[in-house]
Amino acid sequence: MQISIVPIAIVNNNRTTIEDDNWGSILSTIELAENMSESSLEGINEFSHLEIIFYFDKVSGDNIQFEARHPRNNKEYPKVGIFAQRGKNRPNKLGVTVVELLEISNKKMIVKGLDAIDGTPIIDIKPVMKEFLPKGEVRQPNWSISLMERYWKS
Repeated sequence: MQISIVPIAIVNNNRTTIEDDNWGSILSTIELAENMSESSLEGINEFSHLEIIFYFDKVSGDNIQFEARHPRNNKEYPKVGIFAQRGKNRPNKLGVTVVELLEISNKKMIVKGLDAIDGTPIIDIKPVMKEFLPKGEVRQPNWSISLMERYWKS
């Protein structure tokens, strides 16, 4: 089976190279594609946060990981499967991030905390609703906490 997905928007920001950390202060403009109606954003301003699904289009096919590896190739972290980490070198090259919606104007939204570089295609946008957040305590290994220490720093 083959799936065809067409981007619905594009990211505009000042981050032009793929980097692992310091995404916390990044402001991005998400601009809807020409074929998308402005009315598709109607009511989105009532939500504080959005879930952005995007495509890691700059990741080379040669770098795709299908098996276990050390996150960020750091041997201090345990070897874990690609689906036990959030790295960009994923089989389908999809990223997902929750962002804060700051402003909306026509077919553009300004968001904070999107860890995607300038020109990244957006696949989908969903509002964050409390009812879809995890139920109960979120559990994660210590290596992932260490890895994320600098991720959202400004």
